[in-house]
Order: sequence, then structure tokens, then C-alpha cells
Amino acid sequence: MARLDADADPARWVPVTESFGFSGRRARKRAIGMLLSQANTAMGAAPRPGGRFAAWAASQAVPALMRRAGGRVRAWMWKTDPEVVVVLAQMQELTSQLRTARAMMPMEYDDTEDFRSPYLGAGEKLVMTLPPDARTPPFVSYTWDTGTHLVTLTAVFGDRERVGTALDELDHLARSLRVVDDLTVGETPGTLRLPPA
Repeated sequence: MARLDADADPARWVPVTESFGFSGRRARKRAIGMLLSQANTAMGAAPRPGGRFAAWAASQAVPALMRRAGGRVRAWMWKTDPEVVVVLAQMQELTSQLRTARAMMPMEYDDTEDFRSPYLGAGEKLVMTLPPDARTPPFVSYTWDTGTHLVTLTAVFGDRERVGTALDELDHLARSLRVVDDLTVGETPGTLRLPPA
């Protein structure tokens, strides 16, 4: 089964996907709190008193949910300050509905630049520090069309003034993103087996 992998620098990124139990719990809670705050702003809602509890509850559930995604979703947080940026990578089957949805995106989302990955080939990068809707948080998005799947890496920022602080590290993370496929190779009696070099 195909899954995503990446070489995330442990000095810069805290993985959400593998951080179970106490590992990364505090960073997860702060990152999810930032995302919930951004979501409230996007919907025009005022911050809720129970927001801290919601962030804590989500921080406990998110790693398990991501494990169930079978490697098709991966997430990281900025280690020194998880409220600066949260990164989500995902792989989706490229259906006709998904192609149509991408074709119907607003014109502002056409302002992409070429971005090449050694693993995924030619792709696109979109830096949106001032989204068309003021309620939308600033983000950076990387996209690759593999022919069968759409691979995206999206970084959501807590503050548009701090987008530049993580751009170089984001580029490095995006270039290391790759699709790994587990293949089972059958063996027949006439198979020639070579010893390790």
C-alpha cells in the first residue's frame, strides 16, 4: 500500500503522526489550539471558553486518527514554537471530481511557482501571505500530480508576519516528501537468490 514519507529534521519539526502518549503532547496541544483559533476566525466566531479543552481533547485523538489513515496523511509542528506553523501532507486518489474541484479554485490560487522535487518531480508552490478572504489564515502549499494521486503539503501559519521564518525549512521538508509503496514479491523455486554485497 502506498504511503507518504519525508525526512523531517528533528531539530526543526515535531511529528504529529508518530507522537503518541506524552511524546510531543504539549506541542500538539498548542498547535491544535492555533488551528482551532484560525478555524474560529475563518468562520467569524468569537473564541470560545472551552477552546483549551477542545485543543487538549483533539491533541489526544489526532495521532490515533492519523495512524488509521495508513500513512496517507502526515503532519508536523514547528519545534521551537508550534503556534508558528503546522504542516499537513496528504495523498489523495486523483479522481475526476478532485480534478474538477481544483480547476474551479479562485483565480488567486493560480499564482503558483514551479517547484521541483527529486522524488515527486515537477510540482507547484503557492505562498499566500494575504489570502483573498481576510479570515483565511496565511499558508504555503506544495502540490504534485503523479498521474494517479495528488500529493499536497500545506503549511498553515498562526501569524502572517512570521511566514518567512520557516520558508527555507518548508522547502527542504517538501523536497524530501515521497511516496513509498510496499510491494510483496513472490518467490518461485527457480528464483536466483544473491547474497548481500
